[in-house]
Amino acid sequence: MASKRDFYEVLGVSKDASAADIKKAYRKLALQYHPDQNPDDAGAEAKFKEAAEAYDVLSDDGKRQRYDQFGHQAFAGGASGGGGGFTNVEDIFSAFGDIFGGAGGAFGSMFGGGGGRRRGPRRGRDLRIVLELTLEEIDQGVTKTVALKRLDICDTCDGTGARPGTSKITCRTCGGTGQVTRSAGFFQMASPCPACHGTGEIIEHPCQDCSGSGTVQKRKEIEIKVPAGVEEGVQLRVTGEGDAGPEGAPRGDLYCVIREKEHRAFQRSGPDVLTEVPFSFAQLALGDKVEIPTLRGKVEMTVPAGTQSGKVFRLRGQGLPRLEGRGKGDQLVRVFCEIPNKLTDRQEEILREFQEIDGEQTGKKSFFDRVTEYFT
Repeated sequence: MASKRDFYEVLGVSKDASAADIKKAYRKLALQYHPDQNPDDAGAEAKFKEAAEAYDVLSDDGKRQRYDQFGHQAFAGGASGGGGGFTNVEDIFSAFGDIFGGAGGAFGSMFGGGGGRRRGPRRGRDLRIVLELTLEEIDQGVTKTVALKRLDICDTCDGTGARPGTSKITCRTCGGTGQVTRSAGFFQMASPCPACHGTGEIIEHPCQDCSGSGTVQKRKEIEIKVPAGVEEGVQLRVTGEGDAGPEGAPRGDLYCVIREKEHRAFQRSGPDVLTEVPFSFAQLALGDKVEIPTLRGKVEMTVPAGTQSGKVFRLRGQGLPRLEGRGKGDQLVRVFCEIPNKLTDRQEEILREFQEIDGEQTGKKSFFDRVTEYFT
């Protein structure tokens, strides 16, 4: 009998490889040499089994330490845990279920579901809706009632899919196991039964209302609790409010995607909100106290004399709640000077007088001269 190759060589890793590297290397080889991918290839089957034996030892700290010290002799004579007990794919699936992902994982679906056990019915489909909220609703948190159509259990057959007065029968193809097997060298491959699709049962007389599916579409109103401070694009999951699954399977979930309605006064930036407020020239020049609208009413804000158009003031704690519960954001108030479209005679007279005085104070320099000075 040919001597066994070094397990590190089999997986293509170094002797100081981490557990993650060993696992990654084995997954790669399992995909490459699995008999389903290489039908009637005895060499591929042998390499698949060899890789499983190597991983069985190197993935276990105790076995790996013994192997590093004594090599293959550590497991000679049938010593426990030597990685040589795999006679078929089912044994490998059973030993390394975390690698192959079980019946629902990527490896499990590729390799026929693994484990050789009958599959249960799959859970119902998840649903997704868009939930539009105003900034005021986001600020306070809200409970919304939404109406949607989803699959529910058929009342006529109580979800069995069989016509009332009849029942399902055991699948003759798989004998009720939900799987069929075929031989591939010294391996046995298991796959879902094509006749019953893995359920193990056949409906001879389908329900007329649901056509044998066990579910029908119904309108349902659902209450959704939205936490304060939720952001645009966040998905809220409502467990168990999706479509009903086949008989005996749990419902799917409902996902609510948050959309913020455009606000006429506020813009949002995370927990902060921004608003722009117009002021007259006199208010900015002389200073003023004004009431500023917020999401929760009005607050007083002082504008100092000589405030320039475009300056941003910060109102602490007047923004939106932070989802993580650390208080609230701020409201940023950008002030700008509003120029009247039409002046009264008296307003024009006062402004012209102001212009003359302003010119005297600046040495009667033209506006262009002052701009030139500013940049030079």
